[in-house]
Amino acid sequence: MPIYDRPRALCSGGYALYLELCNEISLDCNRRVHALYYAILSRRSAELECVEEAVPAYSSLTLFYDPRRCSCEELVRRIESVWSEIREVESEKLFKPQRFRIPVLYGGEYGPDLQSVAELTGLSPEEVVEIHSSRPYVCYMLGFTPGFVYLGDVDERIAVPRLPTPRTRIPAGSVGIAGKQTGVYGVESPGGWRLIGRTPLKMFDPSREPPIPIRPGDVVEFYPIDEDEFRKLKGVFVGDVARHG
Repeated sequence: MPIYDRPRALCSGGYALYLELCNEISLDCNRRVHALYYAILSRRSAELECVEEAVPAYSSLTLFYDPRRCSCEELVRRIESVWSEIREVESEKLFKPQRFRIPVLYGGEYGPDLQSVAELTGLSPEEVVEIHSSRPYVCYMLGFTPGFVYLGDVDERIAVPRLPTPRTRIPAGSVGIAGKQTGVYGVESPGGWRLIGRTPLKMFDPSREPPIPIRPGDVVEFYPIDEDEFRKLKGVFVGDVARHG
């Protein structure tokens, strides 16, 4: 599905504007979301001063605005003007992606689903780890819990479905796979992704600003570590050691 010529807009609740840029999950579409997201942020002190918050997703963007400063209809017109300016501009030209290298202890109690992922894919656990840690991933978006990063795309060889029944408790820092996405749990929570490892780094810290330094559009790489390195890095904030450029 090509990117829409202009965002499909839906005004909701008197102070929210939902913008859909296409109807698929793809890196190309998501990069367009990032392009519009950062263009909006750069204009919040000018023509988009009524926008209070922008929340990017896979193929859409939700804007929360002050209805006392602009109507939804007026905001739609302003967004369409911005979109016409940046639609063909690469998102990397609107913001500079940061790169993060995140250590992961794969398998065992830290990655209880590594063996089942290997069995589902016909690979060895070592091959799954090698494939997972051999490519960079783009941060599609943040959610569903504080600090959770949605990253893609994983190699087709290790793309596996979610668990049939979600777990009620997943430790913070767990690294999982669900379909073509991989991700890191920022806090302890329920979840249904297949867990292949865990990072010792603290992914979310509400006392920091920002509480998670990884932004939509940033690039994440994983690298394997052993238990000694895991203990040494336990609790270190991701923004203090993993950011590169």
